[in-house]
Amino acid sequence: MPELPEVETVRRGLAAVLEGRRLVRVEQRREDLRIPLPANFARRLEGRTVVGMDRRAKYLLARLDDGNVWLIHLGMSGRMVIDGGNGASPPGPHDHVIIETDEGKTIRYHDARRFGLMTLCPESGLAAHPLLKDLGPEPLGNEFNGPVLASALEGKRTPIKSALLDQKVVAGMGNIYASESLFHAGISPRRRAYTVKGARAERLVSAIRRVLSEAIAAGGSSLRDHVRPDGELGYFQHSFAVYSRAGEPCPGCDCDLARAGGIRRISQSGRSTFYCARRQR
Repeated sequence: MPELPEVETVRRGLAAVLEGRRLVRVEQRREDLRIPLPANFARRLEGRTVVGMDRRAKYLLARLDDGNVWLIHLGMSGRMVIDGGNGASPPGPHDHVIIETDEGKTIRYHDARRFGLMTLCPESGLAAHPLLKDLGPEPLGNEFNGPVLASALEGKRTPIKSALLDQKVVAGMGNIYASESLFHAGISPRRRAYTVKGARAERLVSAIRRVLSEAIAAGGSSLRDHVRPDGELGYFQHSFAVYSRAGEPCPGCDCDLARAGGIRRISQSGRSTFYCARRQR
């Protein structure tokens, strides 16, 4: 599933072609995605101008000039892909929503698995929307710091890696960037979440900010489905310190690889976790 850096990369690509543009044609090619599309979905979007393109956690928020917000989640395999011009290529079987702007750009929502969703919500009710109301702080925002993280983890006896995947603890984190952040913070993914406080929590916040910022600058990670709206791949996967590198040395490794075994892979909450047992405590 796309994580915060991938969704932010998509947001930036869409902002360049949608902000300030009027949606002159919207084609809805099926009635539902993961959930049913709103009644009269295409008609309610047509003619509207996108006044802002934002993100909350892993959700895209297109703010419209009628006071509504077009809420988008990409699911496991969803893509928002920009064509160079009006009708540049015929729609494929998994192009479920097609949008044309007054500038002649075409944006296609492509989703083979249909785990994504789209809905409409009044901007005044956005904070209370069921999909958003329980989300934790944005990890790149000013409200996220060591004490805030430690407070969210207080009393949690689950492993810290699993806790970071809880969107109520920190919004937008996923499997890849949790493993990477814990490595850079020197914290074992097995450590009980409630013990991450004080200087340890500050280190983890700093590592999360660093990893997410570098991933966004690299256009996200393209492992299976993620592509940028311009069709190009992200390339942060070439900078992974531990993720998907089981048996390899971690960056700066000076241990006996044959004896230590290198980066380890374990399963936590049904997800693969990668870490260095020597450096992470």
